[in-house]
Amino acid sequence: MTPLIIAVDGPAAAGKGTLARRLAGHFGLPYLDTGLLYRAVGRRVLDGGGDPRDAGVAEAAARGLRAEDLDRSDLRGPPADDAASNVAAHPGVRRALVEFQRGFAAAHGAVLDGRDIGTVIFPDATAKLYVTASPEARARRRWLEVRARDPRADLAEITAEMAARDARDAGRGAAPMKPAFDALELDTTEMDADTAFEVAIAMVAEKLATP
Repeated sequence: MTPLIIAVDGPAAAGKGTLARRLAGHFGLPYLDTGLLYRAVGRRVLDGGGDPRDAGVAEAAARGLRAEDLDRSDLRGPPADDAASNVAAHPGVRRALVEFQRGFAAAHGAVLDGRDIGTVIFPDATAKLYVTASPEARARRRWLEVRARDPRADLAEITAEMAARDARDAGRGAAPMKPAFDALELDTTEMDADTAFEVAIAMVAEKLATP
C-alpha cells in the first residue's frame, strides 16, 4: 500500500506548522517540519562564523547535519529565518537534505511542511495543501510571536524582513516557493487555528475520497 503523505507548503507565519502538526496527530502520521532542517544548517554556518550566502560553507554544514541539530532552542526568530532562507537558495544544500526528507516518509508516510514539499520532495504526495495569508496578517503573527520573547520587537522591521525573505524564496533558482499545480490553497488570513484545521481536514478527506 502506498504510504499516506500530506504535503503542507506555504510562506512563513501562514500557520502551516501548527496545521501540519495537528494533521499528523489526526491521521496518526509522523510529522516533519522541514524548515528546521534549513534553520539548523543556517545555525551551523553561523556557529562557525560563516556566511549563509556562501554555497560551499552552507553545503558542508548540510552534509554534516545531525538529528540532534533539530532539537536546538535557537532555530526560531529573525536571525534563524534569514540564515535558513539564504542556505536554502543553494542547490547543493537542497540536494543534501532531499534524501533525509524522503527517507523520513518512505516507510510509514508522514505530514511534512515546508516550501517545496509538493513541488520537489514529494510531487506525488497523496494530498497537497498550500497554506497562505495576507502579508499583513503574517507579519503581525510573527511580530506577536517574537514580542513574547522580546518586547522591543518592531513590527515594521519584521514586516520588511518577511517581505525580503518571501522575495528570496519565490525568486530562487533552486525549488522556488510556489503552489504545486494540484495543491489545494488554504488562505488563513481570517481564520483561527481551529477553523483552519477543520477546513484542512475537509480538504484532505475530499482528496482521499477521490479515485
